[in-house]
Amino acid sequence: MRFSELLAPTLREVPAEAEIASHRLMLRAGLMRKAASGVYTFLPLGYRVLKKIMAIVREEMDAAGAQELMLPIIQPAELWHESGRWFDYGQEMFRLQDRHGREFCLGPTHEEIVTDVVRSEVRSYRQLPLIVYQIQNKYRDEIRPRFGVMRSREFIMKDAYSFDRDQEGLERSYDKMYRAYERIFARLGLKTRAVLADAGAIGGDDNHEFMVIAETGEAEIVYCTECSYAANVERAEAKPEQALPPETEAPPLEAVATPGVRTIAELEAFLSLPASRMIKTLIYRADGNPVAVLVRGDREVNEVKLKRVLGALAVEPADAATVEAVTGAPVGFAGPVGLQGVKVVADLEVPQVADGVTGANKADTHWIHVQYGRDYEADVVADVRVTVAGDACPHCGGRLEAARGIEVGHVFKLGTKYSEALGATYLDETGTERPMIMGCYGIGINRTMAAVIEQNHDERGISWPVSIAPYHVDLIVINPADAPQREAAEALYEKLWQTGIETVLDDRDERAGVKFNDADLIGFPFRVVVGPKSLAQGSVEIKERASGEQHVLGVEEAIEFLRERIAPALGRGGALVESRGGHPGL
Repeated sequence: MRFSELLAPTLREVPAEAEIASHRLMLRAGLMRKAASGVYTFLPLGYRVLKKIMAIVREEMDAAGAQELMLPIIQPAELWHESGRWFDYGQEMFRLQDRHGREFCLGPTHEEIVTDVVRSEVRSYRQLPLIVYQIQNKYRDEIRPRFGVMRSREFIMKDAYSFDRDQEGLERSYDKMYRAYERIFARLGLKTRAVLADAGAIGGDDNHEFMVIAETGEAEIVYCTECSYAANVERAEAKPEQALPPETEAPPLEAVATPGVRTIAELEAFLSLPASRMIKTLIYRADGNPVAVLVRGDREVNEVKLKRVLGALAVEPADAATVEAVTGAPVGFAGPVGLQGVKVVADLEVPQVADGVTGANKADTHWIHVQYGRDYEADVVADVRVTVAGDACPHCGGRLEAARGIEVGHVFKLGTKYSEALGATYLDETGTERPMIMGCYGIGINRTMAAVIEQNHDERGISWPVSIAPYHVDLIVINPADAPQREAAEALYEKLWQTGIETVLDDRDERAGVKFNDADLIGFPFRVVVGPKSLAQGSVEIKERASGEQHVLGVEEAIEFLRERIAPALGRGGALVESRGGHPGL
C-alpha cells in the first residue's frame, strides 16, 4: 500500500471529545471516526488491526476445539421470554417490531439463541461436549457511551458457548477456554490479570474477568501482594477484621442524646470513638421490599453483593419516607435494636463489633454498648461490604492492593440457568433426559484494540505489537521526486512484500518530519528510511518504534533483520509467507 493512496486521515489536534489515550489516538491516527454517540466507523488502518485481532482469536478458538458459527443479530422476543430476561435485561436492550407487530431485539448477547439452536440439534450424550463460537456485532443502548470504543453502543464480540454432560465436563471446557484466553492476550502483547468477577445480567456462578491494568480502566479490582488472589470489587472478599477483641463484654445498653448527629463522621467527633466501633444501618429496597443492611461504620455496602445475597433483581437505597416508615425515625438514626417487620442483613464483620454504637430508631438518639446476640440479631449474616486496599486477603491474610482495569475478556460457568429455562436436554446412556451444563466465554474485540493502545503508547503516538500492527513497516522515501531514491525505495518495497513483510511506502510529497510524525502516531513497529545519505552508502536506516533503537544496514541485511524480528511475533499460523508475485499493488 502506498501512503499517497491510503485513507489514513491523521490529525494534529487532540479531539475535544476524547478523554483517554486510546480514544484520542484512534481518532488522531485515522483508525476510526465517530458516526453517532457510541457508534464508530473503522477506517482501513483500524479495520486491519481489528481483523488481525479476530484472526488470532479464531486461531486459538479453533485450536481449543471450538467450532465457529454465525448467529442472527435480530432475535425473537419469544426466546427472551422463555429465559425470563426480556424485561430483566433492562433499558440497555434495543427493542423493535417488524411490520406485523412481532417483537424482536438487537442481540446484546446470544445465550438464548445459541441454546435454542443446540436444543434443536443435540439430543444424545454422544454429541457432547460441544463448544461453538462466533465473532459478531452486539448492541447495547448504554446510558452514557464514553471513552470511545471502551463503552459503545455497537461493538464486536467473540462469544463462545460450551455444552457439557455434567459439572466435571464444564470444568474441563472452562479450563480449556481460560487457557486459550491466556494465549490470545499474550499473542496480542497484552499484560492481563484474571480476576474473580460478578456475572451481572448473564447469570451463572463462578466466572473470571481478564483485566488489563490501566489507570483509565473503568473497573476497580483488588489483588493480594502475597498470593494469586485477585477480584473485581463487585466480587472481592476480605478476611473479616475485629474492632475489639471478641471476648470484650459490653456494659448494659445505654441511650445517648445526639442532637443533629446524623453521619458517621459527626458521631465519631461527638462520641470520640472510631468508626470501626459503629454499626451503620441502611435501609434498601430489594425488588420493592424494604430490607435493613448493617455494616461497620468505616465500611460501605456493596450493592452487587447484596443483590446476590438476597437473590434480588434490583436493589436501591430507600427514600427518606421509607426509612422513616421502617424505623420510626428520620434518616441518620436507624439501628437494628428493636427493629421489627423488616429483614435484617448483617455483614460478616458486624457480629464481631463488640461494645458498638448504633442508631436508636429515634430522632437525635443513639445506643452505645451494643452487643450482637444480646441486643439484636440479623436474619442473614453474609459478606455485603465493599472490599478496599489494605484489607486482609481472604486466602492468605496478606494485604490487598487496589488498581483499575479494563475488562477485555470474561468467562462464565452458567450451569443450567439457560438449559433448564429453554429445555436444552440430552439423553444419557440410560435414556434419562438431563439438562446440559453450559459455559459462556466473551472477548470484546474493539475494547481489546483500545486496551492494547492504553498499554502501548507514548507522547508521540501508538506503538503496536507486531502481531496486530496494521502494517509491519513504514518505508519512507525522503524525496520521491529524486529518481534514485524513488527507484531504490520501490525495489525494497517489492522485496519486503515478496518476503511477506506488510509494508506501507510513504511516497507522499511531504516534509520528512511530517512523515516521521505520522509513522510514530500510527505506530508502525518499524520505520525504514531511504534517503540521499543512506543511498550513497548502499544502506537504509531502520528505527524500532517500541525501543527507539536505530540501525544502518545494507538492503539484504535489513530484510533479514526485519524477518528475524517480525516472524516470531506472529505466532500460530502467522509465519511470514513469501509471495512469488510481489505486492498486488505494484
